Amino acid sequence: MKNMKWKVSSQECLSDLSKEIKSTSVEDKLRTLSNFFPGKIVFSTSFNIEDQLISHFILSNKIPIKIFTLDTGRLFEETYKVWKDTNKFYGYSISAYSPNQDSLEKFLSENGPNSFYDNVKNRVKCCFLRKVEPLKRALKGNFVWVTGLRAEHSVERKKLNYLEWDSKYHLIKYHPLYDWKLESIEKMVKKYKIPYNPLYDKGFLSIGCSPCTRSVKFGESYRSGRWWWEDDTIKKECGLHTKK
Repeated sequence: MKNMKWKVSSQECLSDLSKEIKSTSVEDKLRTLSNFFPGKIVFSTSFNIEDQLISHFILSNKIPIKIFTLDTGRLFEETYKVWKDTNKFYGYSISAYSPNQDSLEKFLSENGPNSFYDNVKNRVKCCFLRKVEPLKRALKGNFVWVTGLRAEHSVERKKLNYLEWDSKYHLIKYHPLYDWKLESIEKMVKKYKIPYNPLYDKGFLSIGCSPCTRSVKFGESYRSGRWWWEDDTIKKECGLHTKK
Protein backbone atom coordinates (compact mmCIF):
# COMPACT_ATOMS: atom_id res chain seq x y z
CA MET A 1 0.00 0.00 0.00
CA LYS A 2 2.93 2.40 0.46
CA ASN A 3 3.42 2.84 -3.27
CA MET A 4 -0.26 3.10 -4.04
CA LYS A 5 -1.26 3.08 -7.66
CA TRP A 6 -4.78 2.06 -6.77
CA LYS A 7 -7.89 4.15 -6.95
CA VAL A 8 -8.35 5.50 -3.44
CA SER A 9 -12.04 6.16 -4.00
CA SER A 10 -12.97 2.50 -4.34
CA GLN A 11 -14.89 0.92 -1.48
CA GLU A 12 -12.65 -2.14 -1.73
CA CYS A 13 -9.56 -0.06 -1.01
CA LEU A 14 -11.24 1.77 1.86
CA SER A 15 -12.25 -1.60 3.26
CA ASP A 16 -8.66 -2.86 3.02
CA LEU A 17 -7.38 0.29 4.69
CA SER A 18 -9.95 -0.04 7.49
CA LYS A 19 -8.73 -3.57 8.17
CA GLU A 20 -5.12 -2.38 8.31
CA ILE A 21 -5.82 0.15 11.07
CA LYS A 22 -8.53 -1.75 12.95
CA SER A 23 -8.15 -2.33 16.69
CA THR A 24 -5.15 -0.06 17.15
CA SER A 25 -4.73 3.18 19.11
CA VAL A 26 -5.33 6.57 17.52
CA GLU A 27 -1.59 7.16 17.49
CA ASP A 28 -0.96 3.87 15.70
CA LYS A 29 -3.72 4.55 13.17
CA LEU A 30 -2.24 7.95 12.36
CA ARG A 31 1.25 6.54 12.08
CA THR A 32 0.08 3.69 9.83
CA LEU A 33 -1.74 6.10 7.53
CA SER A 34 1.33 8.34 7.39
CA ASN A 35 3.41 5.30 6.38
CA PHE A 36 0.93 4.33 3.66
CA PHE A 37 0.77 7.88 2.29
CA PRO A 38 4.16 9.49 3.08
CA GLY A 39 4.08 13.25 2.60
CA LYS A 40 0.48 13.08 1.39
CA ILE A 41 -1.49 13.27 4.64
CA VAL A 42 -2.56 16.49 6.41
CA PHE A 43 -4.55 17.51 9.47
CA SER A 44 -6.70 20.65 9.54
CA THR A 45 -7.08 22.24 12.97
CA SER A 46 -9.44 24.98 14.09
CA PHE A 47 -7.99 24.76 17.61
CA ASN A 48 -11.21 23.36 19.06
CA ILE A 49 -10.68 20.95 21.95
CA GLU A 50 -10.83 17.76 19.86
CA ASP A 51 -8.41 19.26 17.34
CA GLN A 52 -5.99 20.03 20.14
CA LEU A 53 -6.01 16.38 21.21
CA ILE A 54 -5.38 15.20 17.64
CA SER A 55 -2.49 17.67 17.34
CA HIS A 56 -1.13 16.21 20.57
CA PHE A 57 -1.28 12.67 19.18
CA ILE A 58 0.58 13.78 16.06
CA LEU A 59 3.17 16.09 17.57
CA SER A 60 4.00 14.27 20.80
CA ASN A 61 4.60 11.08 18.81
CA LYS A 62 6.44 12.88 15.98
CA ILE A 63 4.12 11.42 13.36
CA PRO A 64 4.94 12.97 9.94
CA ILE A 65 1.56 14.58 9.28
CA LYS A 66 1.47 18.25 8.30
CA ILE A 67 -0.85 20.38 10.44
CA PHE A 68 -2.47 23.49 9.00
CA THR A 69 -5.20 25.95 9.93
CA LEU A 70 -7.44 28.32 8.01
CA ASP A 71 -6.83 31.89 9.13
CA THR A 72 -10.07 33.55 8.08
CA GLY A 73 -8.97 36.95 9.35
CA ARG A 74 -11.89 37.06 11.81
CA LEU A 75 -10.88 34.55 14.44
CA PHE A 76 -11.13 35.23 18.17
CA GLU A 77 -8.06 36.66 19.88
CA GLU A 78 -8.25 33.62 22.16
CA THR A 79 -7.92 31.38 19.11
CA TYR A 80 -4.79 33.17 17.95
CA LYS A 81 -3.36 32.80 21.44
CA VAL A 82 -3.96 29.03 21.61
CA TRP A 83 -2.39 28.80 18.14
CA LYS A 84 0.73 30.53 19.48
CA ASP A 85 0.69 28.46 22.69
CA THR A 86 0.40 25.22 20.71
CA ASN A 87 3.37 26.09 18.51
CA LYS A 88 5.45 26.88 21.61
CA PHE A 89 4.29 23.83 23.59
CA TYR A 90 5.29 21.36 20.88
CA GLY A 91 8.09 23.30 19.18
CA TYR A 92 6.17 23.22 15.90
CA SER A 93 4.94 25.76 13.34
CA ILE A 94 1.35 25.18 12.23
CA SER A 95 0.91 26.27 8.61
CA ALA A 96 -1.68 28.92 7.74
CA TYR A 97 -3.89 29.35 4.68
CA SER A 98 -5.68 32.67 4.21
CA PRO A 99 -8.44 33.94 1.88
CA ASN A 100 -7.60 35.08 -1.63
CA GLN A 101 -7.10 38.83 -1.20
CA ASP A 102 -8.65 39.97 -4.47
CA SER A 103 -11.77 37.81 -4.10
CA LEU A 104 -12.33 38.85 -0.50
CA GLU A 105 -11.80 42.54 -1.24
CA LYS A 106 -14.36 42.37 -4.06
CA PHE A 107 -16.93 40.66 -1.83
CA LEU A 108 -16.44 43.15 1.01
CA SER A 109 -16.58 46.14 -1.33
CA GLU A 110 -19.86 44.94 -2.84
CA ASN A 111 -21.56 43.69 0.34
CA GLY A 112 -19.92 45.31 3.35
CA PRO A 113 -18.05 43.69 6.26
CA ASN A 114 -20.99 41.96 8.00
CA SER A 115 -23.31 40.99 5.16
CA PHE A 116 -23.40 37.41 6.43
CA TYR A 117 -26.03 38.56 8.93
CA ASP A 118 -28.31 39.68 6.07
CA ASN A 119 -29.02 36.35 4.40
CA VAL A 120 -27.81 32.77 4.12
CA LYS A 121 -26.45 33.34 0.60
CA ASN A 122 -24.02 35.99 1.80
CA ARG A 123 -23.03 33.91 4.83
CA VAL A 124 -22.27 30.87 2.67
CA LYS A 125 -20.29 33.05 0.25
CA CYS A 126 -18.29 34.52 3.12
CA CYS A 127 -17.55 31.03 4.43
CA PHE A 128 -16.52 29.93 0.96
CA LEU A 129 -14.05 32.78 0.54
CA ARG A 130 -12.58 32.57 4.02
CA LYS A 131 -12.59 28.79 4.47
CA VAL A 132 -13.52 26.59 1.53
CA GLU A 133 -11.29 28.17 -1.13
CA PRO A 134 -8.21 28.22 1.15
CA LEU A 135 -8.95 24.62 2.15
CA LYS A 136 -8.85 23.53 -1.49
CA ARG A 137 -5.34 24.93 -1.73
CA ALA A 138 -4.31 23.27 1.52
CA LEU A 139 -5.57 19.85 0.41
CA LYS A 140 -4.23 19.98 -3.12
CA GLY A 141 -1.91 17.08 -3.90
CA ASN A 142 -2.72 15.15 -0.70
CA PHE A 143 -4.31 11.71 -0.37
CA VAL A 144 -5.62 11.82 3.22
CA TRP A 145 -7.30 14.58 5.19
CA VAL A 146 -7.45 14.09 8.97
CA THR A 147 -10.28 16.01 10.69
CA GLY A 148 -11.75 16.54 14.15
CA LEU A 149 -15.30 15.63 13.16
CA ARG A 150 -17.26 13.67 15.77
CA ALA A 151 -20.65 11.99 15.76
CA GLU A 152 -21.71 14.09 18.76
CA HIS A 153 -21.45 17.30 16.79
CA SER A 154 -24.69 17.04 14.81
CA VAL A 155 -27.31 14.74 13.33
CA GLU A 156 -25.63 15.01 9.92
CA ARG A 157 -22.25 13.98 11.30
CA LYS A 158 -23.70 10.88 12.94
CA LYS A 159 -24.17 9.52 9.41
CA LEU A 160 -20.45 9.65 8.60
CA ASN A 161 -17.90 6.84 8.79
CA TYR A 162 -14.60 7.29 10.63
CA LEU A 163 -12.85 6.53 7.32
CA GLU A 164 -14.52 7.67 4.10
CA TRP A 165 -14.01 8.88 0.57
CA ASP A 166 -14.63 12.59 -0.02
CA SER A 167 -15.83 13.03 -3.60
CA LYS A 168 -15.72 16.81 -3.26
CA TYR A 169 -11.96 16.98 -2.66
CA HIS A 170 -11.10 13.58 -4.12
CA LEU A 171 -9.28 12.13 -1.14
CA ILE A 172 -9.76 9.95 1.94
CA LYS A 173 -11.03 11.58 5.12
CA TYR A 174 -10.12 10.15 8.48
CA HIS A 175 -11.89 11.22 11.67
CA PRO A 176 -9.78 9.71 14.49
CA LEU A 177 -12.08 10.87 17.31
CA TYR A 178 -15.31 10.17 15.46
CA ASP A 179 -16.87 7.98 18.16
CA TRP A 180 -15.21 9.65 21.15
CA LYS A 181 -17.33 11.36 23.81
CA LEU A 182 -16.54 14.89 24.90
CA GLU A 183 -15.83 13.80 28.47
CA SER A 184 -13.05 11.48 27.30
CA ILE A 185 -11.46 14.25 25.26
CA GLU A 186 -11.58 16.66 28.20
CA LYS A 187 -9.87 14.11 30.47
CA MET A 188 -7.05 13.55 27.97
CA VAL A 189 -6.51 17.29 27.45
CA LYS A 190 -6.27 17.86 31.20
CA LYS A 191 -4.08 14.78 31.76
CA TYR A 192 -1.44 15.92 29.27
CA LYS A 193 -1.87 19.64 30.03
CA ILE A 194 -2.60 20.33 26.36
CA PRO A 195 -3.19 24.01 25.53
CA TYR A 196 -6.82 24.69 24.69
CA ASN A 197 -8.99 27.68 23.91
CA PRO A 198 -10.14 29.45 27.14
CA LEU A 199 -13.44 30.24 25.40
CA TYR A 200 -14.27 26.56 25.79
CA ASP A 201 -14.65 27.05 29.56
CA LYS A 202 -17.14 29.83 28.83
CA GLY A 203 -19.50 27.58 26.86
CA PHE A 204 -18.03 27.95 23.39
CA LEU A 205 -18.14 24.30 22.33
CA SER A 206 -17.66 24.89 18.60
CA ILE A 207 -15.45 27.89 17.92
CA GLY A 208 -15.29 29.50 14.49
CA CYS A 209 -15.11 33.13 13.41
CA SER A 210 -15.75 35.68 16.12
CA PRO A 211 -18.86 37.35 14.56
CA CYS A 212 -20.45 33.96 13.86
CA THR A 213 -19.91 32.15 17.17
CA ARG A 214 -21.55 32.47 20.57
CA SER A 215 -21.54 30.34 23.70
CA VAL A 216 -23.93 27.41 23.92
CA LYS A 217 -26.69 27.54 26.53
CA PHE A 218 -27.68 24.62 28.72
CA GLY A 219 -29.76 22.12 26.74
CA GLU A 220 -28.72 23.47 23.33
CA SER A 221 -27.06 21.34 20.68
CA TYR A 222 -23.28 21.29 20.23
CA ARG A 223 -23.28 23.55 17.17
CA SER A 224 -26.17 25.83 18.12
CA GLY A 225 -23.66 28.56 18.85
CA ARG A 226 -22.71 28.77 15.17
CA TRP A 227 -24.74 31.15 12.93
CA TRP A 228 -27.39 31.27 15.67
CA TRP A 229 -29.42 33.96 13.86
CA GLU A 230 -30.31 31.57 11.05
CA ASP A 231 -33.35 29.30 10.98
CA ASP A 232 -32.79 26.11 12.98
CA THR A 233 -33.80 24.03 9.96
CA ILE A 234 -30.64 25.17 8.14
CA LYS A 235 -27.63 22.89 8.50
CA LYS A 236 -24.99 24.45 10.73
CA GLU A 237 -22.13 23.95 8.27
CA CYS A 238 -19.71 26.35 6.59
CA GLY A 239 -19.16 24.18 3.52
CA LEU A 240 -15.88 22.52 4.48
CA HIS A 241 -17.51 19.15 5.08
CA THR A 242 -20.54 19.28 2.80
CA LYS A 243 -20.85 17.05 -0.26
CA LYS A 244 -21.03 19.95 -2.72
